Amino acid sequence: MNQMKYIEPAVMFFTMIVYVAVAVLIGVVAGTTVGLFLKALNFLSGKTGALPVPYKMLLLPVGGLLNGLLLYKMKSGAPSSIAAVHSEGEPPFDRSFPAKYLAALITLVSGGSAGKFGPSAHFAGSLATWIGKVFHIQPFLRAQLIVCGISAAFASLFGAPVTAAVFGLEVLAIGSIRHQFLFPSAVSGIAAFEVNKRLLHTPYEYFTIHAMPSFSVLLLLKVAALGMICGLAGWLFVESIEQGGRLFSVVREKLHLPFFLMPCVGGMLIAVALLIFPADFLGLSLPLLDKAMHGGHVGFFAFLWKILFVAVTLGSGFYGGTFTPQLVIGSAAGNAFAGLLGMNPVLGAAAGMLAVVSAASNTPVSAVLLGYELYGHVTGMYMLAACIAGYLIIGHRSVYRDQLVYDPKSLWVQLEPGVELRKESIRLSSGTSNQTGRFHLPW
Repeated sequence: MNQMKYIEPAVMFFTMIVYVAVAVLIGVVAGTTVGLFLKALNFLSGKTGALPVPYKMLLLPVGGLLNGLLLYKMKSGAPSSIAAVHSEGEPPFDRSFPAKYLAALITLVSGGSAGKFGPSAHFAGSLATWIGKVFHIQPFLRAQLIVCGISAAFASLFGAPVTAAVFGLEVLAIGSIRHQFLFPSAVSGIAAFEVNKRLLHTPYEYFTIHAMPSFSVLLLLKVAALGMICGLAGWLFVESIEQGGRLFSVVREKLHLPFFLMPCVGGMLIAVALLIFPADFLGLSLPLLDKAMHGGHVGFFAFLWKILFVAVTLGSGFYGGTFTPQLVIGSAAGNAFAGLLGMNPVLGAAAGMLAVVSAASNTPVSAVLLGYELYGHVTGMYMLAACIAGYLIIGHRSVYRDQLVYDPKSLWVQLEPGVELRKESIRLSSGTSNQTGRFHLPW
């Protein structure tokens, strides 16, 4: 031990050099791939978004059918990026990711209401796994490479490399962060961001919140209350996705429909919905987000309609992510409820966006950092209140069902540590003393 204390700094320095080399490589490769995906998505979405509504209605079932044929005829069974990180032994390489790349494009371009981060993280994680195989990196270290891929995808899409460094770690589990992953994750995210910013010239949007008042305890409490409301919107989002998937499974079994036709059925339902609702809820719905973030009137129930569209899209089998919908749902809900609380709708939209991310993804630290990168430091304390409130109120629910749970959010909740959320048996603690039968505080 006496000799090791002199050798250890040299060992750690060498470790950092290796991490930098591998993480930069993953950041450049994954960042370029995701950046090109984003460019293709923006270009094609611009074309289809300008189509008249009748053409959009026709495009939705066609996109669903193509999704079904791509995904179910080339089904790989590969786990999600989060599950791959948690898997024991060597993380599997998904050879079908090019087909999923195309399926994600088709989903969003045809009008499916979904996100871009989930597929991008899967692409990046698959590429990171492949790089690990090429360079014969030990299997137990390849989990770190997948986290680097997740970070690279996040930084490439949202222009937030600091948040990306933490999000790839925090999203893995509730109550535990693998700090040994932080350095390579940060390097990979920065490399991907720089590639997109300087080489691919990927445009990023940041928001400025003007005329922030001096600190007010009353306003802090209002923002916390708004965070709880938006956290419940996140709960509804998670529940709607789960129930949507179950509902379409029941329909498929009752009607004896093949798997590959279900996205087409979902596309037809969304097309019919366009007879009632505007096309604002199709695709990524970024114009809706921008309108909410600039204080425009988006409609009080806009966040509910977005949840419905996403639930039908993903529940029927379209391939897409859930992170961008969280941003849209949160900004719309925050904008809507801010007026009831006597708040500026811009501040409400900003707080609501982060609260839903904190709640539905169980990533409060990342949500706070995202606020700093998107809005600047002026809203920091208020965003912190919204994120914590949203994170707690949703309980142990998540759009990422492969997340592990290590520590419960409440002393009155019991669970088995290290179990995936979808398998977790969460229950209330007894709240009574075994000797007296009286209610007592768990501590």
